Amino acid sequence: MKQQAFGKTDMQVSSLGFGGAEIGFQHTPLPEVEQLLGTALDAGLNVIDTAACYGISEESIGKTVSHRRKDYYLFTKCGHDTGFDLPNWSPDLLVKSIEQSLVRLKTDHVDVVHLHGCSRDILENGGVIEVLEKAKQAGKTRYIGYSGDREDALRAVELNVFDSLEISVNIADQEAIEKVIPKAVEQGMGVIAKRPIANAAWLSESLPTNNYIQPYWHRLQQLDYDFLHGGIRDAVSTALRFTLAVSGVSTAIVGTAKPNRYKENVSFLENGPLDEEAFKVVRKRWSDVAQADWVGQG
Repeated sequence: MKQQAFGKTDMQVSSLGFGGAEIGFQHTPLPEVEQLLGTALDAGLNVIDTAACYGISEESIGKTVSHRRKDYYLFTKCGHDTGFDLPNWSPDLLVKSIEQSLVRLKTDHVDVVHLHGCSRDILENGGVIEVLEKAKQAGKTRYIGYSGDREDALRAVELNVFDSLEISVNIADQEAIEKVIPKAVEQGMGVIAKRPIANAAWLSESLPTNNYIQPYWHRLQQLDYDFLHGGIRDAVSTALRFTLAVSGVSTAIVGTAKPNRYKENVSFLENGPLDEEAFKVVRKRWSDVAQADWVGQG
């Protein structure tokens, strides 16, 4: 799998990364997690992304692939230990969260710790950033980052203290392409695309019950890209290749709980990122259809 530089860090990251939310929230059995991650690593993936609030994700990763720690870069997030709807930005609790993540992941350090959806007001207070900087100084993380969207992400970039940015970008979520990602690149930040295939929301014939997916479903009904009307494989491939064609994106985090799925994901990229003309077609459709409130979705 192709690898590329990750901002100004010393990391060369694979085009695809593994997103650990599904295995955590779905309580995927450990043998299946071991097969899934082992297959992904064997296919050339070298980025595993998780978070303290992703159910049993960190623990599952630690139990199944910690013995292969040298084979992958490990990213996690802090700030929502008890659930994403219950953030806690107390510096003391953030310190504890990072320590607990290391225990669960069975490692003495991660490669990046991201602040997970931290608001600009809290960012500007400075205390949360100091926690990450001290963790870096102590060798508990090699780099520090921010994960989030919209004005909060823009402010995180403007502060010029983070090494990494994880942000939503895909065929149904393009605000960041002009508003945030170019500024992150200017700052030398590595950029991770989350939700890179828009949760494949177009596959649902009716409105999904999952609130997390619904905004993308509504948008895609109106965007109505031609390529979404072909085969599923071609549609997913085009969506993923679009995201990886965004200038500045180093890796796209794709989540799944299905063993052997990463062999299929890797095959989607046989032809590399989407070519310039096809990329422009998607961008033009977005420009013509997108509404003012189609902001980045966390």
